[in-house]
Amino acid sequence: MEPTNVKNPEYYHKVVDCQYACPAHTPVPEYIRLIAAEKYTEAYLVNWESNVFPGVLGRTCDRPCEPACRRGRVEEEPVAICRLKRVAADNKEDITRFIPRGPFPPNGKKIALIGGGPASLTVARDLAPLGYEIHLFDEQKAGGGMMRSQIPSFRLPDAVLNEEVGFILNMGIHAVFNKRVESLKAVADEKYDAIFVGTGAPRGRDLSDLPGRSEGAANIHIGIEWLANVAFEHTHAIGKKVIVLGGGNTAMDCCRTSRRLGGEQVKVVVRSPFSDMKASPWEKEDAMHEDIPILDNHVPLSFEVKNGRLTGMTFDKVHPVYDENGKRKLVSTGEAPVFIEADDVLIAIGQENSFPWIERDLGLEFDKWGMPVVDALTFQSTMPNVFFGGDAAFGPKNVITAVAQGHQAAVSIDLYCNQKSLTERPSPFTNLMSTKMGIHEWSYDSLVVNDQRFAVPQAPKSETLRDRKKEVELGFDVKTAFQEAQRCLNCDVQTVFTEDRCIECDACMDICPTNCITFTTNGDEADLRTRLIAPAENMSQDLLVSATLKTGKVMVKDEDVCLHCGLCAERCPTSAWDMQKFLYNMAKPASYLPSKL
Repeated sequence: MEPTNVKNPEYYHKVVDCQYACPAHTPVPEYIRLIAAEKYTEAYLVNWESNVFPGVLGRTCDRPCEPACRRGRVEEEPVAICRLKRVAADNKEDITRFIPRGPFPPNGKKIALIGGGPASLTVARDLAPLGYEIHLFDEQKAGGGMMRSQIPSFRLPDAVLNEEVGFILNMGIHAVFNKRVESLKAVADEKYDAIFVGTGAPRGRDLSDLPGRSEGAANIHIGIEWLANVAFEHTHAIGKKVIVLGGGNTAMDCCRTSRRLGGEQVKVVVRSPFSDMKASPWEKEDAMHEDIPILDNHVPLSFEVKNGRLTGMTFDKVHPVYDENGKRKLVSTGEAPVFIEADDVLIAIGQENSFPWIERDLGLEFDKWGMPVVDALTFQSTMPNVFFGGDAAFGPKNVITAVAQGHQAAVSIDLYCNQKSLTERPSPFTNLMSTKMGIHEWSYDSLVVNDQRFAVPQAPKSETLRDRKKEVELGFDVKTAFQEAQRCLNCDVQTVFTEDRCIECDACMDICPTNCITFTTNGDEADLRTRLIAPAENMSQDLLVSATLKTGKVMVKDEDVCLHCGLCAERCPTSAWDMQKFLYNMAKPASYLPSKL
């Protein structure tokens, strides 16, 4: 193998598994160390730079970082990355003096944002300080989009959302709420330099073809619409017996909200097996903790209506059959149909995009599914000055993905407005610096603790089920937060090897607790991976391969199992190994106007 090109910013980025897995590439170990040092404001601002909504995401994120966490390779549970983010948000000082506040010197460009959700707000946050005049339009009474209408207050208090949305709107954004955009052409006629569409996936899927759907319509509700009606206080109650159809996070929010609005016998009924449900494991756990049974393998057959009123639903019991490719088919068990009583049914079986307000003669192409044709790199549509992001671009995902796409769309808009190539993207900001403070001392705590993951306390169920606005999770106290933060393995502190200092004494190889370092003759990658002290079996993580050493061997390190404990650097008598902190910041828009060059 050729020596590893560690100057490629993506090499070390990939080693920081949690940050690499985060769509917005938040520097996770960096802010966790700051939390351990009780520097909560600094930790919050590190988050705010990349994920924009630390308080929101510290409560509601889908946590793609946690399955990637290196801690999960040495014990059962990863670091509670998401909940530590909340610690920074809950304990920060007043940060308004650190947040850019408009108005800013204008650059003469005007941008329209349609929709006030996380993607649009991210675009606004990134572009406003560069002098763009931002006009935001949303049909809701306040900003936040689906964060406000679809995430219940017992998971996300209004005060948290209002604060973080306010940070952005106070940048001088011209926000027009209670304004539904009915025509893209009308917006385009206003001569905006660019238009960003971040309208989400506002239409919930229905079961309109199911018998009894129209007859029982008064008590059959689309889940996301019902949640919005609850959030905006148009709906205050529900029947005592409730069926929630669906196995995703929206279904979990619907069933838990139903318990707080009068539902005494709330059941979630899902077609798939329990293990195949799309809801996050913790969302399912919270629902079951609130005495909500989840009935899997039940396919809806009909809504049952008697004397003009819904009485329940009938289901066919099924079981999954998988073919040789792992594709699932649900097959009836042949048992008699199952009837479940219900006063109300909430349908939460998925969401769809809806663009009736976009005229089809503007030059903006749609695919066969009715989705706009959007470039996956630039988020530009076939109408050059129109960009999409969030759920409106590629369908429903989550808040952190919408934020990441908002960042990329903002970069594209800035490039477009300055007549630059949209495919020549700015590089991320990176830095690599030694953490050495002495012969055997580092500027971070490298001790690998043995603590198991700490549980996040919850308010008593007797209280939370009586008040839909009372937050269930209480968050870590600062002592527990410190202990949880200490579980982080600091995988952004890289083991940097300098060949010309190495005397090949094998001390690093001998002391390594995971046997991830090997000195051996070179070969191709497939061969090398089998000849290491511990075979490197995870092909998704690279090998660190040195240049040829004086003996003709090479040093090979398996990045997959390294604990970043620093023992190799401590033991090395010549400082051939060093522990160097790697910082990776996702590229943001920068003004490309000649006056700024």
